[in-house]
Amino acid sequence: MNLPLLPTPAILCPKGRIPLQIYEPRYLDMLSRMLKAGSDFVIVMLGRDDLEDSFYRVGTRARVVDFGALTKDGLLSITAEGVSKVKLSNVSRQDDGLWLADTSEQHSGDYVDLPEKYDDLKLVLRALVKHPYVKELNMDIDYQDCREIGWRLTELLPFERQQKQCLYEMNDALYRLEMITKQLSEMVE
Repeated sequence: MNLPLLPTPAILCPKGRIPLQIYEPRYLDMLSRMLKAGSDFVIVMLGRDDLEDSFYRVGTRARVVDFGALTKDGLLSITAEGVSKVKLSNVSRQDDGLWLADTSEQHSGDYVDLPEKYDDLKLVLRALVKHPYVKELNMDIDYQDCREIGWRLTELLPFERQQKQCLYEMNDALYRLEMITKQLSEMVE
């Protein structure tokens, strides 16, 4: 499926939500077309240098679940929700600067019940979700699903972009939690 891309400095994982402020005409046009057609787009995380053409090749197919009115300054606030992990190929750029890519669905790992040894991560996530910024997103989180715990922590914790992308691309939910635990320990030290 060929879909438009929205490069951002943040990561979005399946079942997650992200607030975005759209102001560039190419993205406003893209969203208008997507909303009218009921179709999706892909959110991809920018690389370290924030150059527009420097984005990762694994992203998340997303859909708009909420949006505000367009301000007189031309700013549109939306909330996008992650649908599935996708790999990009045949990336191209239109004349207006909008990126497009063929996408293929990627396996996101299997459901695994959260082992007791990761209960601390569940507590960290519950604390993060209480923050007003996160609370506004109204995410429905399954706190027994290793994938969801790992995805939400990947989105919300202050890891470097490369770390976040690496965590996201992992298919083993338990290994992702192990790496998050290790990275949190390193942050504390």
